Amino acid sequence: MLNNPKEPLYIDTNVFLNAILYDPATMPSAKQAKSFLTRITSGEVAGITSVLTWDEFVWVLRRELGRDEANEKGKEFLNFPNLTFKGLTTSIVHHAQDFLARYDLRPRDALHLVTAMENGAMQIVSFDGDFDVVTEIPRIDLMKV
Repeated sequence: MLNNPKEPLYIDTNVFLNAILYDPATMPSAKQAKSFLTRITSGEVAGITSVLTWDEFVWVLRRELGRDEANEKGKEFLNFPNLTFKGLTTSIVHHAQDFLARYDLRPRDALHLVTAMENGAMQIVSFDGDFDVVTEIPRIDLMKV
């Protein structure tokens, strides 16, 4: 469940993608993602994510929706209300390498994890169960909220 709504939550790429790529009337994850993202836009929840999220977001949309629509959605994403983008640093990459080995995470997941931790996020909001093996920071599964 969500902790203090003023503590930042790290938002994984798949939350944004579910809200755009799927129909909330037929896909429960899309409905949950849209509802949660509304809480960020309203300022009810403090959201942070990595600049890497933009890369993943646009790359998937380009493949699924085409270049022009992906470019437009990418511009909109960069202006998402009440979402703070955090940069990658050499320190984050070095720590991600440690988590990659410790938990057998994919490199991008390790980068997301450490970006969250180094920027004060208390939880990761994601549909990705790969984060469940991590003991340092819990995952919020929107399908269970």
